[in-house]
Amino acid sequence: MHELSKNIKLILAKPAQAAGTDAVPSDVIDMQGFEGVLFVTRFGTAADGNFIKVQQGALPDLSDAVDLKGTKVVSGTSGSNEVCAIDIYKPTKRYLRLHATRGTSSTLGDIYAIQYQARKAPPVSALTGTLVIETHVSPEEGTA
Repeated sequence: MHELSKNIKLILAKPAQAAGTDAVPSDVIDMQGFEGVLFVTRFGTAADGNFIKVQQGALPDLSDAVDLKGTKVVSGTSGSNEVCAIDIYKPTKRYLRLHATRGTSSTLGDIYAIQYQARKAPPVSALTGTLVIETHVSPEEGTA
């Protein structure tokens, strides 16, 4: 199996947030059984003070959370709908979360965590609601 959708675990780590300036931590992501995770979110308004970073810890509630050095990703400063992502490969602690800081009033889109390189396959996506994924191998051209 080489299809990406069959080799990842997709998690809605935090639903979209209304405009505000408060910090938004994602849910805790348990990395047991996975080599890496890609966090993805979107700031509704571009601003110098908007950024994301990743924190890790050994405790399931992340009460021992510490920032991971060099993981601060600042959103763009022009336009809107600034997508930011951080890929963490082989973290040194079991539990991770994304922490979004909104320096200027901005909405924040859903935060997704995409875990990959599962030690055991197949992983199961952890989304509430419906997840619709189709895989097409070498599809012919024509009407979709």
